[in-house]
Amino acid sequence: MNPNKKTARIAGWLYLLNGITSGFAFAYVIGKVYVMGNAAVTAQNVVANANLVRIGIVADLFQGTVWIFLALTLYILLKHVHENAAKAMVVLVAVGAAIVCLNDVFQFVAVRIATDPSYAAALGIAGSNALVLLLLDLHHYGFLIAQIFFGLWLVPLGYLAYKSRMFPKILGIMLIVGGICYLVGLLAVFLLPDTGEKINVLVTIPSAIAEISMLLYLLVVGVRT
Repeated sequence: MNPNKKTARIAGWLYLLNGITSGFAFAYVIGKVYVMGNAAVTAQNVVANANLVRIGIVADLFQGTVWIFLALTLYILLKHVHENAAKAMVVLVAVGAAIVCLNDVFQFVAVRIATDPSYAAALGIAGSNALVLLLLDLHHYGFLIAQIFFGLWLVPLGYLAYKSRMFPKILGIMLIVGGICYLVGLLAVFLLPDTGEKINVLVTIPSAIAEISMLLYLLVVGVRT
C-alpha cells in the first residue's frame, strides 16, 4: 500500500474511534443524566447511572487522547504541504484535548457527591443535589469552551486538505466552513441565552457533515495518488 494511503487509513480509524467514544461520552451518557435546571432529577439520574457515568468519563478521557494521536497522524500526512499550518493544527488539538480532559474532573466529582451520603448529611439533600447540578453545568459549559478548538483545528486541516491535492478541494472548503460554524454556535450559546443552545445544534450540522465526510474519505479512499 502507498505509504500516504496507509497513514491516511490510520488517521481514518483514529477519527472513527474519536467520534464513537466522544459521542458515547457526551451525547449518550450526559444526555441520559443531565437535565438543565433540575437539580433533583439530575442527581437521581447520576445515582441511578453512576457506573455508566464513570465509564463515560473514561471514554471522554480516551477520546481526548485519541484526538491528539489523530492530529499527529495528520501532521505526518500533511506537513509537506505547509509545516507551520500542520504544527498549528497539532497545537490547537493539544489545547482542546487538555480542556476536554480537565473538564471531566467536574463530572467525576459530581458522581462522588451524588453517591456519597456524607455530602447529603453535611449540605442537606437539596444542597447536595444543587451542587451536583452545578458541577454538571460547569462540565456542560466547559465542553462548549472546548468547542472553540473543535472549530479552530478544522481551519488549518481544511487549508492543508485544500492545498495538498490529496483530497477533493470541496472537502477542504467544507472543513473550514465547519470550523467557523463551531465558533458561531459557541457565540450563540453565550450571547443568546434563550435560544443559543438550539442555534448551536443547528449551526453545527455543517461541521458534523464536514468531519464525517473527511472521516469516510480517509477510511474508504485514503488519499489521492
